[in-house]
Amino acid sequence: MLNVEIRHAIDPQTARTFDTTALRKNFHVGDIFMPGEIRLIYTHYDRMIVGGAVPAGASLVLDEVKPCGTASILDRREMVIVNIGGEGTVLADGEYVMAKGDMLYLGMGAGPVTFSGDGRFYILSAPAHHAYPSRLIRIDEATNMSLGAQETSNERTIYQFVHPDVMKSCQLVVGMTKLAKGSIWNTMPAHVHDRRMEAYLYFDLAENQRVFHMMGEPDETRHLVLKNEEGAISPPWSIHSGAGTGAYTFIWAMAGDNVDYRDVEMVSMETLR
Repeated sequence: MLNVEIRHAIDPQTARTFDTTALRKNFHVGDIFMPGEIRLIYTHYDRMIVGGAVPAGASLVLDEVKPCGTASILDRREMVIVNIGGEGTVLADGEYVMAKGDMLYLGMGAGPVTFSGDGRFYILSAPAHHAYPSRLIRIDEATNMSLGAQETSNERTIYQFVHPDVMKSCQLVVGMTKLAKGSIWNTMPAHVHDRRMEAYLYFDLAENQRVFHMMGEPDETRHLVLKNEEGAISPPWSIHSGAGTGAYTFIWAMAGDNVDYRDVEMVSMETLR
């Protein structure tokens, strides 16, 4: 029922030597939504965990995760759960019924987590130093902002769920970005933030469409080709941007030194290689 993979941190000099297979082995996130399973990737980038749970009408319990070194995963951690499927229920320090697009924040000490129903649950977790209250945040409660333009093919709406403007967390900052019709680019011009890592998950992408996720140092870029419900682990030294062959939505999540969404270093187009 529980499968945990460990990903060690890769420095930028080593990443420059990677071929496609090595890039995907270290940075690609795939096959995390398997019916009847919880699949987690424990990363050594700010100890972020990314994963998925698909109860498929039954119940799945997430409790002890050995790499965390605690009796239960939330003993020293916080967690955000995003439902990208049908209606489902999460049971922790309370019972939370989640529709597609809802995000649930669980604070440190919220206990074992049980997933049930028809949801497809995206899981994000990072170490915590304080027990903030758990909270279910629906999309109409999120702060949103519109960025980009049709002329630059990056018109999009950013929904901030677990974010200082909405609620308190220890270090997780999580949101969702929806591209406008006809727009394909996200987060371009690109940026890096050396004090925080980031994880991406792309979904609502048609079966025969793909997203080209851009990563790497600004002057040594690489790319991953991703299909629906796949994503990328983005180290602090890497850009994180993408272009799709069709419409898509993505979830972005950050962990690290701070929760300042504006703490970024912009990358000029002239710098990209």
